Amino acid sequence: MSSRVRQWTRDNATELLLFVLWLGSLALGAVISPYFLSVQNLFDMTSQFMELGLMALAMTLVIILGQIDLSVASILALTGVVFGLLQEGGMHAGAAMLLALGLSAALGLFNGWLAVAFRLPALVVTLGTMALYRGAGQILLGDRSTYGFPLWFISVDFRYIPGTPVPYPLVIFCLFALVFFLLLHRTTFGRLVYAIGANQRACRFSGIHVDRIQVAVFTLSGLMAGAAGLMMSSRFASARWDMASGYELDVITTVVLGGTSIFGGRGTIAGTVLALFVIGTLRYAMGLANVLPQNQGVVIGLLLVMAVLLPELWARWRAHSFARAAEGGGLARVKVRERSL
Repeated sequence: MSSRVRQWTRDNATELLLFVLWLGSLALGAVISPYFLSVQNLFDMTSQFMELGLMALAMTLVIILGQIDLSVASILALTGVVFGLLQEGGMHAGAAMLLALGLSAALGLFNGWLAVAFRLPALVVTLGTMALYRGAGQILLGDRSTYGFPLWFISVDFRYIPGTPVPYPLVIFCLFALVFFLLLHRTTFGRLVYAIGANQRACRFSGIHVDRIQVAVFTLSGLMAGAAGLMMSSRFASARWDMASGYELDVITTVVLGGTSIFGGRGTIAGTVLALFVIGTLRYAMGLANVLPQNQGVVIGLLLVMAVLLPELWARWRAHSFARAAEGGGLARVKVRERSL
């Protein structure tokens, strides 16, 4: 194996491991059901977790910054509720979509502003707004659902690229994934996100507008949660205040499992995308096996713990190995000098 191939393998070890895990999830599904590996089923399966994917793309930037956003699922629900109420009020669906997306961006902006203006931990801020936004949706809509959306809007998961089995939610997600890949890995903004996550204090001393970038990333997170809310409302042909309850854990698990460091400064969009398909395929396979939702949550929780714990243990082992190797090299040089004397 050439040195270039070895270097590429080391640099992409997380993505390679996730690809193997995804193949294992496919194998599990094939064992559970003989129809699992059909082309149509595999494509249709993706529509069930594309909302999760949209939120995970923006959450990748949030966590690389060294922050967290626990309010994304609540923003998703409130966006769907507001869109439905605007529809019921007689507003055109297109205009209602734009206003709902504007609201979701404003909610994300509010998260970022609170964290920056008052120097509050994002964990505390978004924990509060998670309850606030979810409660606002319940107050606005009550215990009923809002529906009656136009035919062109509903059932996006049953709409396909003509002549192909590819559903539109997968297409939408892939387009956003490409945009986020370019934003994070090919722009100055993305490099600043990495730098702030690695050492925020040094970035402030270097004159980087840390606060502006943090607010921008939180705004982007809110906007993507709103887009996910519209997609889920279309898929269910209705909206409720309790949509996507508990999705926060799945979003964070997806991003961290994809190799993004919970401490900030490291992560890739490719890793997040692969982790999304691992978790989505695994959940779908467990659903076919009639695994209870709470038991599925246990599996996802274990994945989150392993995603945080294993990289830390690996880093400590490597540091210990390098230290021992350096110590052994130093002793060898001392012995050589003693023999030469």
